[in-house]
Amino acid sequence: MRRRAYIDGPDPIDVFVGSRVRTRRVGLRLSQTKLGDALGITFQQIQKYENGANRIGASNLYKIAKTLGVEVSYFFQDMPKDVSEPGGGGKQKEKGDGLSDQPVAVFEHDPMNSREAINLMHNFFRIKNEKIRRRLFNFVKTLANSEDGE
Repeated sequence: MRRRAYIDGPDPIDVFVGSRVRTRRVGLRLSQTKLGDALGITFQQIQKYENGANRIGASNLYKIAKTLGVEVSYFFQDMPKDVSEPGGGGKQKEKGDGLSDQPVAVFEHDPMNSREAINLMHNFFRIKNEKIRRRLFNFVKTLANSEDGE
C-alpha cells in the first residue's frame, strides 16, 4: 500500500489535533518520552504526531486520551471551522473543482500552544489566592495595553 504524499505539508486537522496533544502533555508536565513509553512508541513518533507530520491512528488517539486524562473529543474541541469543514482541510481549492468555490485559510500556529503560554497558564492557576491571581491578571493586562510596553 502506498502512503499518501503531503504535497502542501501536513493536513491542518492533523496539525490541530497534534497541537492539542502537545498542549495537554506539556500542561501535565509529561515528557514526550513518558507519553511514548505509555503507548509503546518512541518519543520521535510523539514529536511527529504533535507536529502533524504523522496522522494519529484511532487506537493511539484513544490511548493518548486515556494517558492524558481526557476524552478523545478534547483533541477536536475549538477546531477552527475553516479547518474542519469538508473540502476545507486548510488547502485552497481551484474554482470549479466541485469541492468549494471559497478559498479556505491555512491553519496557522496558535501562540496559545507555545510552551511559554502553557507554562504561564499552569503556574498562574497554581496560585491559590484568587485575589492575587486577579491582581496579577490586571497587572499583565495593563502591561499589554501600555503604548510602548515599558
